[in-house]
Amino acid sequence: MAVAKAAEAFRTISEASSELDVPQHVLRHWEEAFGQIRPMRRAGGRRYYRPVDIDVLRGVRVLLYGQRYTTKGVQKIFRDNGVKYVAELGRMAAAGQEVELRPLVNEEADDREQIVLNAKAEVDAPLQLDAKDIASLPPDVQRKLEGLLQRLERAQQALDDAIVAIEAIDLE
Repeated sequence: MAVAKAAEAFRTISEASSELDVPQHVLRHWEEAFGQIRPMRRAGGRRYYRPVDIDVLRGVRVLLYGQRYTTKGVQKIFRDNGVKYVAELGRMAAAGQEVELRPLVNEEADDREQIVLNAKAEVDAPLQLDAKDIASLPPDVQRKLEGLLQRLERAQQALDDAIVAIEAIDLE
């Protein structure tokens, strides 16, 4: 029976990876992409994450996966708001509090990001349903729409995971 570590204990990359539910290579990538993430290093280069490092990593995870920011967007949040802000987002997520941020408008967005934003605007514009519109649909249509929504959310998550992997490859 494994004993849980105290909240103030340092974490290895394996423990941090497990706690944050992200692969170790993603943590190493975040270290490179966000200079504000600096775990302690011992002899042999082994990483030890302090509790504040875990909070910052959790904040980055919330921004990338929960709020769907790009790496550039998260870097801008670090620049504009600082490490303490991102760490606080991580603490809020750890406490089970909902974190809702409005995406930043990045004037320097690359073409891919602009294409996604334009496509989203086109898709969102024609379909404006509220709760009473949905309630007026037959139950079988409501179930089909809910199923489609779940499939789209899974597809979005797969695309987000692929983007993270591609960004990691691009940095190498």
